[in-house]
Amino acid sequence: MPESLQDILSIQELDIKMIRLMQMKKARQDELLEIASIHDELIDQLSNKEDELAEMNESCQELEKRIEESTATIKKLEGHQSSIKKIDEFNALTKEISVTEKEKSSLENELSVLTDQKNIEEEVLEKTKETLSISDKNNVSLKAEIRETIQKINEEGNELKAKRDVLAEKADPSILEIYEKLLRNKRDRVLVPIENRICQGCHIALTAQHEVLVRKQENLVFCDHCSRIHYFSGEDGDSEVDVKAVRRRRRKTIKS
Repeated sequence: MPESLQDILSIQELDIKMIRLMQMKKARQDELLEIASIHDELIDQLSNKEDELAEMNESCQELEKRIEESTATIKKLEGHQSSIKKIDEFNALTKEISVTEKEKSSLENELSVLTDQKNIEEEVLEKTKETLSISDKNNVSLKAEIRETIQKINEEGNELKAKRDVLAEKADPSILEIYEKLLRNKRDRVLVPIENRICQGCHIALTAQHEVLVRKQENLVFCDHCSRIHYFSGEDGDSEVDVKAVRRRRRKTIKS
């Protein structure tokens, strides 16, 4: 393999390691975001539940007030009724008392139902608070472990980048530029060998002529299918013999 490609191959190995590290870092950062999202969701549930309970308490207080007013009205009507002499007025008060008692009974039923609902929501609120507390306690160590991992990833990434910078200084600038452009597009190996006339990037078969060009190693040879740069991974001596063998086979085919 030409030294110019060997330099790029060494750079590529460092780049692949850095890409894998960035993927690991992104995954760990996503875990932190997920933890924060769950925490925020529980906080929102608590807030909403507290608002619901506040409204229920207000409604309960309003119903209790109306029940007290109904009770007072009934007592007042019964007091008037005891002093009434006329039967028509007595019956009218009796009817009014009956209507008020029905309204009071309805209000008491409504209050009973609302109180039961409020008790249920209070239990839900307490369970949500408990879940939030347990979640926060468990996440303290988890978040610390994730941040420690991210710090180690950053340190390893900085070491790899320092090594890459050294290699990049002595690499062929024109080849390095082409390589980096391909790497930005693929985010994977872009300098790949051919084996058994197969591209080890896209795994598509190549022509014999393409293989000969790669084995010659005179210029950059790109895959017709995936645009990756090809190189021959065999020894230089074997490469030369193989190229001559291919040429002999082609001459025989032409003569026949």
